[in-house]
Amino acid sequence: MSAPEGPLKRTPLNRVHHAMGAKMVPFGGWDMPVQYSGILDEHRAVRTAAGLFDVSHMGEFEIAGPEALPALQRLITNDASRLAPGQIQYAALTYPNGTFVDDLTVYRVGESQFMLTVNAANIEKDFAWIREHLKGRATVVNISDETALLALQGPRAREILQPLTPVDLGALRYYWFTSGRVAGLEARISRTGYTGEDGFEIYLPAPQAERLWEALLTQGKAAGLLPCGLGARDTLRLEAKMALYGNDIDDRHTVLEADLGWIVKWEKGEFLGREVLARQRTEGVARKLVGFEMVGRGIARSHYKILKDGRPIGEVTSGGPAPFLGKAIGLGYVEAASAAIGTEFDILIREQPVRARVVPTPFYKRPKK
Repeated sequence: MSAPEGPLKRTPLNRVHHAMGAKMVPFGGWDMPVQYSGILDEHRAVRTAAGLFDVSHMGEFEIAGPEALPALQRLITNDASRLAPGQIQYAALTYPNGTFVDDLTVYRVGESQFMLTVNAANIEKDFAWIREHLKGRATVVNISDETALLALQGPRAREILQPLTPVDLGALRYYWFTSGRVAGLEARISRTGYTGEDGFEIYLPAPQAERLWEALLTQGKAAGLLPCGLGARDTLRLEAKMALYGNDIDDRHTVLEADLGWIVKWEKGEFLGREVLARQRTEGVARKLVGFEMVGRGIARSHYKILKDGRPIGEVTSGGPAPFLGKAIGLGYVEAASAAIGTEFDILIREQPVRARVVPTPFYKRPKK
């Protein structure tokens, strides 16, 4: 991920991260914790108990007005008209060539009011794009600076959060949200996340973030809750095959090439990028994002070359160990002819070809209760 120039930005929890001894790194222009007790420790905690992430660097926009829905429909590939108030969907914000301005989540707050959550490094770019292309009687406001976002993730997340809120969390379905008090603070609670686990993302005013962070860690201590950094967030999202902007999706690959055709709703009408994507749908894509596991010994990393019979056929976009699965995995774009499950190719690791195999994704699915 490229970082904007200038001093690093700080989330409302920056002081807490330093005070707790987190290892801090620059990330997308932000001073962020990469780990507390260790990436493997934090990864396992989220898979078996719970983890708490500061993701306040993410951006939030509000789109509202009598024509907010048709204006939003033209900007994204998914169909926001399918959302009831209180419901959320994943979508792509696209250029006319079908590639990504960004990926985002769409919250329908009311009939003509939406909130978008976007990637941290893309906040200014996304806001400028939306403002430029928003048509009709609709407005967009950037509320990123005044909004904090905490992610509580893991199989014990509900057990930890419920005593802190009167909201019936059991009635809150996956990809729905509601408003209510958490630890005495007014918040928006969504049943979403970026780890492959059950969990909640909690939006609240930035000045109140420290109180909620401390309340959640205190409440969750007996259940095994750990503060987590971006390192575990990355290994968790890779196991769950959740795309990372700047690695797996960007302005060079289309939504269909990224294997995200499920967020393109053709029947809704026109949107930016539709023409190119419709042509790819008819003719097929020349390259495709696939998941692979290493057959030979080695760890694939971003930008490593992918070879078939010694010939370059693609590039790794994300790769690393899968701590919970106990093997090395990755994502990469390859020629469509080599995208079928079971296809073997080589990853060029330190100038040596190491065998890998295309496998079904996501690599990890949480057990059904």
